[in-house]
Amino acid sequence: MSQDRIFQSADIFLPDFQKVDPRKWAVIACDQFTSEPEYWEDVEKTVGDAPSTLRLILPEVYLDKAASRIPQIQATMKAYLDENIIQPREDSMIYVERTQTDGTVRKGLVCAIDLEQYDFSKGSLSLIRATEGTVLERIPPRVRIREGAPLELPHVMLLIDDPENGFIDLAASHCESRAYDFDLMAGGGHIKGSFLSKTVYPQLQAYAEHLISPDEIGKKYGPGLAPLLFAVGDGNHSLATAKTAYEAVKARFGDSARSHPARYALCEIVNLHDPALSFEPIYRVVFGADPKELSAAFKAYCGSLSGPAGQQTIQLLTEEKTEDVKVLHPIHQLSVGTVQTFLDQYLASHPGCSVDYVHDLASVQSLIRGGTVGFIFEGMRKDELFRSVMMDGSLPRKTFSMGHARDKRYYLEARAIEEIEDDGC
Repeated sequence: MSQDRIFQSADIFLPDFQKVDPRKWAVIACDQFTSEPEYWEDVEKTVGDAPSTLRLILPEVYLDKAASRIPQIQATMKAYLDENIIQPREDSMIYVERTQTDGTVRKGLVCAIDLEQYDFSKGSLSLIRATEGTVLERIPPRVRIREGAPLELPHVMLLIDDPENGFIDLAASHCESRAYDFDLMAGGGHIKGSFLSKTVYPQLQAYAEHLISPDEIGKKYGPGLAPLLFAVGDGNHSLATAKTAYEAVKARFGDSARSHPARYALCEIVNLHDPALSFEPIYRVVFGADPKELSAAFKAYCGSLSGPAGQQTIQLLTEEKTEDVKVLHPIHQLSVGTVQTFLDQYLASHPGCSVDYVHDLASVQSLIRGGTVGFIFEGMRKDELFRSVMMDGSLPRKTFSMGHARDKRYYLEARAIEEIEDDGC
């Protein structure tokens, strides 16, 4: 890889899908269905003993078993490499078309991004930025998975603000050969990917540089704002983990780390303006609570607010009833900010309670029982994202979800994050 580019090609590892069943190989992002172990139990049954990315990732529903699972994950990565189950396609980018559960087709580009150009800290002005506040205590367990692992598998999706769609159109018009084409398991729709012709790489770079030119930034957002090329749409904490791991490599190796493969992270770039891309709220479900006490505390909190004039409606779901709570003077522009600020305070004083972040209404409803309270609210519009991040910094964590849970990115491709020796075979 050449250095000092925001994004570039990578040696992308894939199985030979003539020999490996792609429907068993690809599994959904690890942070989905975290309160629904039956989903992952069904995935286990589907995969069986077949080669699968299920053996290369840690579904977060099993985080309590991380100590035993992480060595198995790393050993399986090495076994798949040693047995040539996966092999690299050098200097590659992949154009992706994902048919979603509603039949729409989301388009993207899989490539590597430079972690030197990314900073998840509050107030960052980097060209790649987080869209939500990073929960620092969530990073170390994820770093332990990455440390000692020879490969990374991406579920990170980056957004590019490109109303003309020139960036993705360029990629789509320079496809060279098919990488994969199959139905995804567990109702995930269909995915098709094609390797790009290398002739388009300089054109993609030039187009991206145009998008962050001072004239373009001033025209779209106003003068004086630091340029932002990619906003993290999905996988904020996964990308923050990659950055943290790279910083550890830099601390260990100094300047030579700049040529280390850990400097880069594999991601999929999607246009914010893709018609198939929808923003949906990420709801909150609180466990271990007294529903009446929690509801009363939330109403009291909302009634105490004296922010700018405005109104939000937040729905509380309990086993006993569904209730709308009106917030007349919120201090946050987004309903999720109102809910999250309250929950941060409430959970700090109620150590027996916990919260999960759930991506669709049906899942919230399925979790409601005694001691469980769901918070339902409107999400943000996607055209608010870039300006909000550029002007105000990262949003409250878990502010939005890009599409339905089953439309999330599936693990398919991999990239080496350690130097892998060629055994000459």
